[in-house]
Amino acid sequence: MALKPPPLNDVLHQLNELVGKSGLRDEADKTVRALTQSALGRLDVVNREDFDAQAAVLHRTRARVAALEAELEALTREFEASQRQT
Repeated sequence: MALKPPPLNDVLHQLNELVGKSGLRDEADKTVRALTQSALGRLDVVNREDFDAQAAVLHRTRARVAALEAELEALTREFEASQRQT
């Protein structure tokens, strides 16, 4: 079973508790956020808009494939029926 990392806000909250009210708090917060953004930037991810666009394309493609499969099945039945008659 893989360990799930805690949410970023939880990590930041714990870090803020450790550094308290000192000036380190803002610096630590900025550093953690920068490190997180850097790590996320290296991941192979897409934004929500691109994901939704690709999901819509996939949905249309699946519908078209289903329609083509149904058409092929109907043509196959029609062909087989015509072959039996001859």
